Formats: sequence, structure tokens, C-alpha cells
Amino acid sequence: MKTWIALLRGVNMVGKHRLPMKELVHLLEELGARDVKTYRTSGNAVFRHRGKNAARLASRISAAIGKSYDFEPLVMLLELEKLERVISENPFPEAMSEPGSLAVGFLEVVPKQPDLEMLEAVRRESERFALHNDVFYFYAPEGFHKTKLGGKLERALGVGKSGTGRTLGTLIKVMSIAKELG
Repeated sequence: MKTWIALLRGVNMVGKHRLPMKELVHLLEELGARDVKTYRTSGNAVFRHRGKNAARLASRISAAIGKSYDFEPLVMLLELEKLERVISENPFPEAMSEPGSLAVGFLEVVPKQPDLEMLEAVRRESERFALHNDVFYFYAPEGFHKTKLGGKLERALGVGKSGTGRTLGTLIKVMSIAKELG
């Protein structure tokens, strides 16, 4: 069995798309997942499954949620190795001391013609960002609630709603859970 990390987009956000984590565990188990662990209520799960095709399994998870909850969230499935690589390649090492200051966006596709100049034009002086293929790093040491960048990301990257993000702190915790599963 393979260990998978699932990141669901837009779950339990300000009263929208309610999905209790106990129900997510149950749905994943019904799809053949074992040793399911969740972290926080924002749709982070680690589990073992026989499936080897990430896209097919992600689609099955999204459809199962849609059948029970009347919405189908984007489900990004990562292998532990990818998550470890994304964390180790963090271009903003100063964020390691404050992992809540770095958001990491996982995209389904590599942006073909990202408009990074648009993001440069609206970022605060302290904010920095980097696009590495299908991963977007956004460092906001003053906090994400003050940034103007967030609302422009999807348009500037040209990826629509085909990604989801987590803070570095959440990713470190999820990686720890995945390592425990082996």
C-alpha cells in the first residue's frame, strides 16, 4: 500500500462546503483507504491505499464527497517524496522560524504564461513569492490578512481554481503524520 497525502480545496471555509473530518475519514475508508489520519478541519488527510494513479484516486474521492455533500472539492494527492521536496526547496528559509508566514500553493498544472509582473505590482514590500513549476511559494511575514496578492494569484498564474494552498506549518505537520504511516 502507498501512503497518500490529500489536500482538499475550499473545505470548511467560512461556513461553506461543510465536511466534518470524521465523515472524510469514513468516505476515504469506504474507498479502500486504511490508517486514515486528518489534520485540522480544512481538508488535510493522510492515508494508505492500494491505488497508484493519483488523478484517478483524487477524482474518486471528489466524486464520493459530491455524492454525500452536494459539492465536489478539488483533491490534490501528493506522495511523501513530493511534499518533502517542496519543503526542502523552500526559497524562503527565514520562514522556517515562522512557518505560518509561508503559504505553499500546489497547482494541477504548470502555468504556461504566468503574469508575475501583476503580482509584483501589488505585493507589499516585505512580501516575496516564487513559482517553481507547479508549486507557488508566497512569503508574507506581516500576515496573509494584509496582502493584496491573494486575490490576484489564480488570475495571474492563469490556472483558475486548479490548485490549493497550505501554510508551511500545516505541511510540516502533515509530513510528520505521513512519515509515521511509513
